[in-house]
Amino acid sequence: MTNPRPTDIKNLDIYGNAALEWDRAVGLLDTFQEEGGWGPSFLGTVSADGKPHSAGFGPSWYEGTLYFVSGAGTFKSRNLAQNPACTVSMSLKGMDLIFEGAASRVTDPALLKTLAAVYQKAGWPAEVDGDAFTAPYSAPSAGPPPWNVYVFDLQTAFAVASEEPHGATRWRF
Repeated sequence: MTNPRPTDIKNLDIYGNAALEWDRAVGLLDTFQEEGGWGPSFLGTVSADGKPHSAGFGPSWYEGTLYFVSGAGTFKSRNLAQNPACTVSMSLKGMDLIFEGAASRVTDPALLKTLAAVYQKAGWPAEVDGDAFTAPYSAPSAGPPPWNVYVFDLQTAFAVASEEPHGATRWRF
């Protein structure tokens, strides 16, 4: 998947600033990935009984698409197995982003190999093991290995810019 283009843009700014450009957000995400990412990022899911769950995680941005890993026994993976709807929240340099969408497992061997290389370049020594990743370590919130790999299907994004040009925008895809 390549960088999605918004089909609907709504300016949410109440101070007269113009709508933010999606390309600005994409540029920040590209920089986030090039610099190793792993800034403050959170995945929000919902349990079968409707309870919200949020966990810090290490997303990867590759060719305009967000990916992440999680052990099968974690709350987030169990929640995604019964309801793929989720949110991603991240604070980047000068812009906070919230994504709404759905996550699904990546099992394609070629894509897994490519994504392992992306994570390796960012400093995490992930290796493909069957249809998941293993490594000598991961974040405690990822649970024990093996780690499933997920792709995030972006449906809506919100941004608030904390640096010039300021603004707040919603993009639908």
